[in-house]
Amino acid sequence: MVGAAAQAQVPPPVAPDLDNGNILIQTLIPTIIPVLLNPVTGVTPGDATLVLRTTTLVTQASFDAIAPYHPTAVGVSSRLGRRPPSEGVNNRNKNIAIAYASYRVLLSLYPKQVATWRSMMVLSGLDPNDASTTPTTAIGIGNLAGTAVVNDREHDGMNQLGDEGGRQYQRTPYADTTGYEPRNTPFELRDPTRWQPDIFTNGNGIYRVQKFVTPQVAYTRPYSLTSLAPYRSPPPANSLLRGPRAFQRYKAQADVVLAATAALNDETKMTAELFNDKIASLGFGALFIALSRGQTLDQFVQYDFLTNMASFDGMIVTWRQKIEWDAVRPRSAIEYIYGDRRVTAYGGPGVGTTSIRASEFKPYFGVADHPDYPSGSACFCAAHSQASRRFLGSDAFGFPVNYPAGSSTFEPGITPATNLTLVFPTFTDFEQRCAQSRVNSGVHFEAAVNEGLRLCRPVGDRAYDYLQTLVNGTAPAR
Repeated sequence: MVGAAAQAQVPPPVAPDLDNGNILIQTLIPTIIPVLLNPVTGVTPGDATLVLRTTTLVTQASFDAIAPYHPTAVGVSSRLGRRPPSEGVNNRNKNIAIAYASYRVLLSLYPKQVATWRSMMVLSGLDPNDASTTPTTAIGIGNLAGTAVVNDREHDGMNQLGDEGGRQYQRTPYADTTGYEPRNTPFELRDPTRWQPDIFTNGNGIYRVQKFVTPQVAYTRPYSLTSLAPYRSPPPANSLLRGPRAFQRYKAQADVVLAATAALNDETKMTAELFNDKIASLGFGALFIALSRGQTLDQFVQYDFLTNMASFDGMIVTWRQKIEWDAVRPRSAIEYIYGDRRVTAYGGPGVGTTSIRASEFKPYFGVADHPDYPSGSACFCAAHSQASRRFLGSDAFGFPVNYPAGSSTFEPGITPATNLTLVFPTFTDFEQRCAQSRVNSGVHFEAAVNEGLRLCRPVGDRAYDYLQTLVNGTAPAR
């Protein structure tokens, strides 16, 4: 999920210092995030797969745009040659190329926001109408690189244009192309081992039934993985109700979740909120590295693309396993086990820990629109962290996140009771607390988060290895 936490921390975009600054940090990212998080103009909170698609394609466009200005690098989707120093291998040309490449990708991803993207270019002192493709100029390189990313990714399996299957009219972007159907309805748990869509309301009398979000991600083309065969999860044994003492194991994992929500405090609540917001955690974590380590424009572009690519490929691996196992979430299992009997658990905003009927149990925040196992959040954190360790050559992180009193998204005005700062000294601490936060908040079983970590750490390694082939120019052309 993504939402208000990231929104509140985004500074307004400013005119970039093209000669010495970083147009991504100064202008592009502050323009993109508000659109991305707006449920009217972008995607609704919970659509982590769609947010990750945007951030990955934009960071790829940036990488491909400055590859011609690097001594050896090649782009993922384009091969635009090497620019000689006489043409200006400098920060200004790199920033300009990044701007135009990102502009082309954003027009493809969010065509209804053309006015926003044009204003972004104007603020940057650039002409949005300049569509030149001269490969000896920064503008031409940017347009060529961005267009190549668009052509490479509009039909990569995610159904971005909604035209898969030959659909010509009334297209439905990102609609499911797999034919997935849940075994359970929101009203009846026919199979207690399988995912049950939930029903949500914002309290105004309008209710929404969950639908598995973008299951076709499982069949989307990855960046760094040549085969998905090595990335398989064992069955979620505790959720399958098979074999001796099956119900005891099923109940035991549900009891762990109940106990975790009952033990929630201000720190664990805000940690859960942080990792529920992928931009505030993963995205701002990368920005912290850029600023605290004094990364150059090239270093930041490489690092930002790497961490997004690692999570993107991890997402594909994880979604394929989610489809295969279609595993039940804790909320459904808890009601199945206990019915209307009372349990001790988190009782809702402002209530805290109390005795409630199991049928009334809800996690600390809404559950994302897909099955339990493996955890996507744990996967993203593991892939991001392992890629970071490889790129930076260290596990050291030091990422601080400040929460003023009452700044909680889910318990506004209540949590935290006083100003709170979360600090993540290492990437190991970051990924472990990310995983545990999903159990603490009641949205995942322990097996799901443990498997998300195990499955996706190697994906971070593979993404780093692939990035090195791009940087040294040995990556094969697509």
